[in-house]
Amino acid sequence: MIEAVFTKMSEAHLPRVLEIYNHYIQNSTATFHIQPLSSEEMRKIVFFNNPKYQSFVILDREQNINGYCILAPYKEREAYSITAEVTIYLDQNCTGKGIGSQALRFLEDFARNNEFHSLISVICGENTASIKLFEKNGYTKRAHFKEIGKKFGRLLDAVEYQKLLV
Repeated sequence: MIEAVFTKMSEAHLPRVLEIYNHYIQNSTATFHIQPLSSEEMRKIVFFNNPKYQSFVILDREQNINGYCILAPYKEREAYSITAEVTIYLDQNCTGKGIGSQALRFLEDFARNNEFHSLISVICGENTASIKLFEKNGYTKRAHFKEIGKKFGRLLDAVEYQKLLV
């Protein structure tokens, strides 16, 4: 298992974060984006005005960026302020090494410290690796939306997993 280090994402990290995300856009159904994003589009996803929502890069001992994780608003309406959405993307060569579980634990601790009650992750229904990651870490499937997206000529389901931080 690779020991991951988490640091708050900065503008300097953006090119590598964009490289990781655009790989998944072009080669997988892990994201429902279809076209590669620009730096400006990525900024809107990873940077927030409210400090309780944050993005972090995932570094190895040599300070290489192996991925990133985000704690973002789940919905805009005020009553949802106790819930955040969790997102994790790893370099394609860094999956299956325990980094995802470390990222979830890190985000959960950050969420507790910011008084969140509930975490949600929205996952493509065919992304079995992410589904297994969240199930292994105590998340429960709460929703299954059939044929909600279309990518690579295929209709795709989306599932939502939730964990209550009690």
